[in-house]
Amino acid sequence: MTIQISYCDTMRKTRGEKPKEKCQVAGCGNESERSMARKNVKEAMKWDLTGEDRGVQLCREHYRQFKKATKEDRKLEMLRR
Repeated sequence: MTIQISYCDTMRKTRGEKPKEKCQVAGCGNESERSMARKNVKEAMKWDLTGEDRGVQLCREHYRQFKKATKEDRKLEMLRR
């Protein structure tokens, strides 16, 4: 007894586009643009974050605020290398 497998069955299925997640800053309902480490965001910003994952989803506006707040730290880290 032989099993026939067509070429279409063995091809990898293409991944659909992931549904957009919401920004995890409390009170913000915008679509997320970036995912950042929760630890880094908590240390730099005093935001109330929803969820308990290791990563936190940030919208464009909150990501820009985070990026501006950590600019000096990132610059110092780059100089250490």
